[in-house]
Amino acid sequence: MPTLRFYAIKETFNRLPMPVTEPERRSEIFGKNVFNEAAMRQYLTKDSFKSVMDAIENSSKIERHIADHISTGMKEWAIAKGATHYTHWFQPLTGATAEKHDAFFETMENGHAIEKFGGGQLVQQEPDASSFPHGGIRNTFEARGYTAWDPTSPAFIYGTTLCIPTVFVSYTGEALDYKTPLLRALQSVDNAATAIAKYFDKNVTKVNATLGWEQEYFLVDSALAASRPDISLAGRTLLGHSSAKGQQLDDHYFGSIPARVLNFMRHLETECMLLGIPVKTRHNEVAPNQFELAPIFEETNLAVDHNSLLMDLMHKIANKHNFKVLFHEKPFANVNGSGKHNNWSLATNTGVNLLGPGSTPMKNLQFLTFFINTLKAVNEHEELIRASIASAGNDHRLGANEAPPAIISAFIGSQLTEVLDELEKVTSGKLSPQEKTDLKLNVVGKIPEILLDNTDRNRTSPFAFTGNKFEFRAVGSTANCASPMTVLNAIVAKQLIDFKVEVDALIKEKKMKKDDAIFNVLREYIKDSKRIRFEGDGYGEAWEKEAKKRGLSNHKTTPQALKAKVSKKTISLFEELGIMSRKELEARYEIELEDYTMRIQIEGRILGDIARNHVIPTAIRYQNILIENVQGLKNIYGTDFKKFSGEQLRLIEQISEHIAKINKGITDMIDERKKANKIEDVEKKAFAYCDDVRPYFEIIRYHCDKLELLVDDEIWPLTKYRELLFTK
Repeated sequence: MPTLRFYAIKETFNRLPMPVTEPERRSEIFGKNVFNEAAMRQYLTKDSFKSVMDAIENSSKIERHIADHISTGMKEWAIAKGATHYTHWFQPLTGATAEKHDAFFETMENGHAIEKFGGGQLVQQEPDASSFPHGGIRNTFEARGYTAWDPTSPAFIYGTTLCIPTVFVSYTGEALDYKTPLLRALQSVDNAATAIAKYFDKNVTKVNATLGWEQEYFLVDSALAASRPDISLAGRTLLGHSSAKGQQLDDHYFGSIPARVLNFMRHLETECMLLGIPVKTRHNEVAPNQFELAPIFEETNLAVDHNSLLMDLMHKIANKHNFKVLFHEKPFANVNGSGKHNNWSLATNTGVNLLGPGSTPMKNLQFLTFFINTLKAVNEHEELIRASIASAGNDHRLGANEAPPAIISAFIGSQLTEVLDELEKVTSGKLSPQEKTDLKLNVVGKIPEILLDNTDRNRTSPFAFTGNKFEFRAVGSTANCASPMTVLNAIVAKQLIDFKVEVDALIKEKKMKKDDAIFNVLREYIKDSKRIRFEGDGYGEAWEKEAKKRGLSNHKTTPQALKAKVSKKTISLFEELGIMSRKELEARYEIELEDYTMRIQIEGRILGDIARNHVIPTAIRYQNILIENVQGLKNIYGTDFKKFSGEQLRLIEQISEHIAKINKGITDMIDERKKANKIEDVEKKAFAYCDDVRPYFEIIRYHCDKLELLVDDEIWPLTKYRELLFTK
């Protein structure tokens, strides 16, 4: 067994669960390494503390002299906890987090040294960061990028470094990160939702968008992962025949967590507690060696930061446990891929979930107002929503193995469908006292009762209502949640603004009472958004045909989907709300197209390398063994040898056919890649890689996977699916 594959398998036999120490009570260590409210009260002056809290709660500006006091308190807290460096922690458009560490250490003229960290270093830094994607926003002579402190997300200590969450912008002020547009979108939805919430409660002064993400991932032994060039370089398997046993028996789902994995989870959760990430749920997912963790929901900006931090943390902790964590949306063919369900809602500063039905008809009218407006927003911007979750990895997942399709639709359940059907019958204009009473008592008033047992969940719905929130299930596992959350909060903000204009017009011009006006507008919204509601199975041609009739888009590839990000409709939406300018949107479009192209290009190179340098030589080696066998039989039996070597001859022929088709596929793929590389237009280049290069992947893979079944297992060089998925 000379191959790396068998060496890696042997390594896994000696793996033992790594010992993990956990606190007796997690509540005792929660947020211990976070500069949270408790830490600020201890280390900041009253004025400094009040200034930070005002910035968090009211988005007020922190004065520079106050920033000096805050930085001093933050530094003393961090040093007391063993920190030696600080960094502005940001999220550039690479999809990963970024940081440049600077020591608190400063020298003085007399040869002495001090620990220094001032307000200027807290509030703004210039990390250069000229090599990050910028989509043409920055010229070479203006390559500087600036990071600016985001006080709404608390600083934290990671290892021996004080990490300060920041935005990242260009020299000329354009957003170069995920956080900046998200913060703008959250401000927009806060303003718009607060104005609507005041219809029902004058005490509401702020509305927060909340997010609870569910992170799915695979764990593969690090030795096995290292034996696969495709996993090491692309994060997924580009070839490999399905294991005889996959997920068919559903015996992994919610099953007993393997000991090594459980210790990884325990270690991870302890670190999460220290960093204030409120992880709560852990379990086996459907596919073998697939798992999930989920936190308690939080304010969206903080939740996004926590998810980005968590993914980085998972890589580092997995390595300590001799695992490689795979976030790719489809690391293994023919089993479930990984998503990151985004559970979204809106909550007031008075403690009310605006998407949670209440105990009175008035509270339920408030619920219906936000519920129906959300459906209307999704209906109006379904192409943009699809674009927000577009990636090369998610293209493989959408529409396969229980994942939602690329068609955006909303599942609300039969009970709420009946409620909307009743509301659709509301009389135009002023409601009669009897109609209003019947509506409030028998339709609106009974919503909590009908939802009490609403357990009908459609796993294939991209956007589903699940009792007191919407669950955006189409988000991919590698995604930064900020992208879909920026879009969702922006479109809802726009919709709520339009809703208020219509309601106020009816109150002012038609002299309607507030409730009558709300019912009248909602009635029309229900009619307008009917096409987006779908209660059936999201798979198959039947739904695709129905969706086409309804006028819903079905963009199955990233280059198709991304076009919505630079449509006139999208540019108008984002510019009106002040979230992103045309320049920023066009830059992001270019960046995402380039990212797609590079990923397909890299995967093509990896696949060609593996097929020609691993698979074909192994197949020829085995073929030579067969040829020797046939030759030996011929020497023994003479002209009768064919009676005894028929199967060997067929195998030799089959192997030759597969080798020839692999070689031709690689040659044709390289030719198409060369053509695509000559294209200067980023959009046309992305489409060329998508339509002309990528199709060869499946052709090459098919013949490689067939060879895997024909060639002697003892000499096959690549770790097989049964080993990757079932080694515990």
